Amino acid sequence: MTQHPTVAPYGSWASPITTAMLTEASIGLSSAGTDGNDLFWLESRASEGGRATLLRLAAGSDTPVELTPAPFNVRSRVHEYGGGAWTSAEGLVIFSNFADNRLYRIDPDGGEPTPITPEGAYRYADLRIDAAHDRLVAVREDHSLPDTEAVNTIVTLTLSGPNADGGRIIVSGTDFVAAPRLNATGTKLAWLSWDHPNMPWDASELWAADIAADGTLSDPTPVAGGAGDSASEPHWLADDSLVFIAERTGWWNLYRAIPGEEPTALHPAEAEFGVPQWVFGQSSFDVVNDTTLIVTSRKDGIVSLGTLDLTTGALTSLDVPFTTISDVHALANGTQAILIGGNSTTPTAVATVDLASSEVAIVKRSREADIDPASLSVPESITWTAPDGSPVYGFYYAPTNGDFVAPEGELPPVIVESHGGPTGSTSSSFSLAKQYWTSRGFAILDVNYGGSTGYGRAYRERLKDAWGIVDIDDCVSGVEHLVAIGKADPQRLIIRGGSAGGYTTLAALTFRDTFSAGTSYFGIGDLEALAKETHKFESRYLDGLIGPYPEAIATYHQRSPIHHTERLSSAMLLFQGLDDKVVPPNQAQMMADAVREKGLPVAHVEYEGEGHGFRKAENIQLTAERELSFYAQLFGFTPAGESATLAIDNLPSGQR
Repeated sequence: MTQHPTVAPYGSWASPITTAMLTEASIGLSSAGTDGNDLFWLESRASEGGRATLLRLAAGSDTPVELTPAPFNVRSRVHEYGGGAWTSAEGLVIFSNFADNRLYRIDPDGGEPTPITPEGAYRYADLRIDAAHDRLVAVREDHSLPDTEAVNTIVTLTLSGPNADGGRIIVSGTDFVAAPRLNATGTKLAWLSWDHPNMPWDASELWAADIAADGTLSDPTPVAGGAGDSASEPHWLADDSLVFIAERTGWWNLYRAIPGEEPTALHPAEAEFGVPQWVFGQSSFDVVNDTTLIVTSRKDGIVSLGTLDLTTGALTSLDVPFTTISDVHALANGTQAILIGGNSTTPTAVATVDLASSEVAIVKRSREADIDPASLSVPESITWTAPDGSPVYGFYYAPTNGDFVAPEGELPPVIVESHGGPTGSTSSSFSLAKQYWTSRGFAILDVNYGGSTGYGRAYRERLKDAWGIVDIDDCVSGVEHLVAIGKADPQRLIIRGGSAGGYTTLAALTFRDTFSAGTSYFGIGDLEALAKETHKFESRYLDGLIGPYPEAIATYHQRSPIHHTERLSSAMLLFQGLDDKVVPPNQAQMMADAVREKGLPVAHVEYEGEGHGFRKAENIQLTAERELSFYAQLFGFTPAGESATLAIDNLPSGQR
């Protein structure tokens, strides 16, 4: 940090965070887990095109071992979003490989992975080894029938293969299944199911059944969930009762039940002990022993960790330095847990926590951030009022750079970020991508608009039948709040988002005149096209956000930016992966063509080999540089350092 900061316009500050740093020595961490006291996690490496690989740290060792060398990519494509792509028991590892959707086996003594399923149209997720029957239990998604919706079932497979038939079906008859969970003796199975038009957070049911000697199921019994409720994350206890998450009170709380009996709330609270089940294998809590759970709870956007006494319902906080926590699993020793955690100034890490002392040991960081704290923007949790009178939540990041200040009287450009989902949320976790902008002189408002999770069902259902209204209102009212309190330049307001957040971006630019510019990452311009073309998991998602299709086709047209381009008055930048299976690439093309025809500044960037979210290092870096170039040309500042220059159609000559 210089003794006397340089005075320079917002946006032009020289940042210690380069585009290369967005990917160099950076890994994505996910799917942490255990096998006894061995620790596991997935690393997604941008330097390897986003390939995910499985690491194991054996108990007593200091050196993790990579179990799945290139070209193996440990990912599942069930529901397209995947999750639950690996499992391990007594040293045996089974995983799903993204390229061919086959399951592979790694023996306890190591060696090369060997396939146990054939090539074909089957995909697998939520894997569990059933040691009592020497088999694997998994969710299977069958894409073998042409012109027919994929079929989701729970199947069993032999651990050695070849499983030529794709597995033996043991649970079927519903549109979706998830979370097959075995009790300790392998005599009972629990699972989740739901049907169209519900998403799992709308109404999902928890079932349990006995496992007969021949491996079939008998006496299936509903345990919890159903209309107006959503059950998730079942765990068996030694007495064959189930602990799980349900939403009976409008909050995802923890319950316990013996199948066939009424569930009992373990710790009623206006807090969220669970998360929306977008992917398989999520773990918000785990069983430590017969009397104790390790749990996460979320209140006002902040996640806490604690232990819950199953006898008294008492919740004891663990003092850990994390405000975001996921993938919580207890070790077999009963004294520790593994998790993935982070906070606003520390990169995400795989860590262990001592359950008695709260002592944290970092196992693996997503990156080693050597950045002057004076150039890190610490998010401020803020609240404002929406037009419908509801409170809205978000995080405000001020422009921050220890070496620069803005000229007196200049207000900063503000980037309003709308998260994906839309049933999801943003958090205060460390994000180098956000610091990339704030250290250059941009402010950020990261909005948890109505529909976001973490604030109870009522807040989530503000978006019911109102996608394209409530989310836009909340983003607009948020940035107007910043303008009113003198924290934003009203002439330089930007909105950006990906996927569902990309739709909010495109809709805000179309139906409102608040923003000067917007950037859509694989965003949705045509809601009808999305309803007709998207994958099974989300094929009825819009029923609850817009209305049933085609009955509500008029509403789909009314809220689709592509049908109202005459209302556009702002510059637009669109990024799109050509392999996107969630949002068809032609939507970005259609939107770009419409903006170009309107005569507004527009740029449209497509990437070969990228899907719904960019994974390749070179594309991630180029995207950041191109987006910065877009704003620099629009707002007339010169970015510091060398970076790519984006070609913008219809840019007035005076702005070049």
